[in-house]
Amino acid sequence: MKPLDPRLVRTAGAVRVHLAVTVVCGVAVTALVLAQAWLLARVISGAAEGEGIAELSWAITAVAAVALVRAALSYGSEAAALHSAARAKSQLRRRLIAHVTGVAVPGSPEPPPGEPDGGPVWLSGQTGPDGEGRSTPRAGELATLATRGLDALDDYFARYLPQLVLAVLVPLAVLAVVARADWISALVIALTIPLIPVFMALVGWHTQARTQRQWRLLNRLGGHFLDVVEGLPTLAVFRRAKAQAAIIRRITDEHRHATMGTLRVAFLSALVLELLATIAVALVAVEIGLRLMYGMVDYQTALLVLILAPEAYLPLREVGARFHASMEGVAAAEQVFAVLDERTDRQGGQPDRRPRPDSRALVRPCLDGCAAPRIRLERVSLTYPGRTVPALSQVSLVVRPGRRLLLTGPSGSGKSSLLALLLRFAEPTGGEILVERPSGTGGAPLSHIPADRWRELIAWVPQHPYLFDDTVMDNIRLGRPEASVAEVRRAAELAEAHDFVSTLPQGYGTRLGERGTRLSAGQRQRIALARAFLRDAPIVLLDEPTAHLDPDNAAAVRRAVARLLEGRTGIIVAHDTGWSELVDETAHINGGRIGALL
Repeated sequence: MKPLDPRLVRTAGAVRVHLAVTVVCGVAVTALVLAQAWLLARVISGAAEGEGIAELSWAITAVAAVALVRAALSYGSEAAALHSAARAKSQLRRRLIAHVTGVAVPGSPEPPPGEPDGGPVWLSGQTGPDGEGRSTPRAGELATLATRGLDALDDYFARYLPQLVLAVLVPLAVLAVVARADWISALVIALTIPLIPVFMALVGWHTQARTQRQWRLLNRLGGHFLDVVEGLPTLAVFRRAKAQAAIIRRITDEHRHATMGTLRVAFLSALVLELLATIAVALVAVEIGLRLMYGMVDYQTALLVLILAPEAYLPLREVGARFHASMEGVAAAEQVFAVLDERTDRQGGQPDRRPRPDSRALVRPCLDGCAAPRIRLERVSLTYPGRTVPALSQVSLVVRPGRRLLLTGPSGSGKSSLLALLLRFAEPTGGEILVERPSGTGGAPLSHIPADRWRELIAWVPQHPYLFDDTVMDNIRLGRPEASVAEVRRAAELAEAHDFVSTLPQGYGTRLGERGTRLSAGQRQRIALARAFLRDAPIVLLDEPTAHLDPDNAAAVRRAVARLLEGRTGIIVAHDTGWSELVDETAHINGGRIGALL
């Protein structure tokens, strides 16, 4: 764990103005401290020598004014520091979320060259040790990392980084003033100051492993707790809920012991630094006192040196304290960068650097309501990270505009993997997907088209649609947020969802609960179809739309799908061939390979 992590410093570069304001305010406060020390020495020495209030009134007034200005600058420094910390954390959080979801987050900075994206396929694979035995963060751990972990960076950005600069400037400024007043005292300070950073480094090396262990246990606790909450019904059925509670209690105790151990070392290190600074100040006080006794230095100079001596050591002690307070955030940041460094690009992780043609001419006509493009797969292969067996192998296929294709095959044959490629949730590890004009000319690789623009052409109905804990209206509006109430109702009617929505307590204003728990599987599927109708995209992808539905709900979904596919390009993934009457072509996938079209 380095005192200055280069990657965190680069992140702080985006808020350099606020950090500069913090440092400038700190330097100004230091100048005022020097002035205040001189003024206090003047007042005290003058009073000791018998000067009256009238002679010292200007100095007393100046001390009060300096104190007020110091308070104002300290407030400004703290405000600027907190603002810089908030912006730096937000930037890092947006970058993390954009990476793991594969979706651009508004306001997020451009990733560094060559940094890969994750996406839903990568995110779904974060379930523990990967294929090579490395530990990868699970969903709960990623949630902890993006929230509690990055929040711990407050001390690093707001206090540690500015204090690190001040720890260099302030002692030099104090030494310069003390040296001008008394070079012997300045020499004592110069010889004792290096002891503090030396002991800081020793303590930092000792606490590094403890802090990293503390953070690993917190991640483990968050991930395990989320797993238990999501699997609570299953645990209750098998009467294992109490056993999991005991495991959570054990992990919590381990985290508590690790936290207390880290705090114990931090408090002891603070004691060591305070003791060193106190001994150093005492040395200055002894030597200046002896020379004052023998008349080798005047009273005002002695007071000035005694007042300034603690200020020379204070910034270094503050750096030590801030470093320990920021270590948890730095440990979390290290894991964030480890996630950002994970490569999921094509060709074994090397980014595609071929020249990218302008895809606007290819995509814009489709956005204006024209026919969907032609999609051509040329010897496409896909192997997921951590696996050796390909999910797809040498798949060649042409999806023509306005045609409807049925993909059948057993579970695990690669049907959903093909949809993941078309949705840009994953990238081919071999071969290429080309997007061409309806005539079959002017094609461009799908990887050259921005994912957000490509997805504007697609309506997706997954096998298990995700419904948010929001109203029916807002869940359907996910397909097109700007849609009117009438358009939402019309989409629901086309999806055969309007009748059952009307029976809900608040109709379209009814909240559905987390994952839509208030609805049956068939009703959730029809809400997803309503989203697709509202989106009105030229390409429709459906993944097992009637799986696990009863005959009545399956029939309603089939009727809605038939309406949805009218005039659109459609790809239906299903186990059975019961969709044959709705499609123009059928292809069978087995073992990642596709057979001839029927």
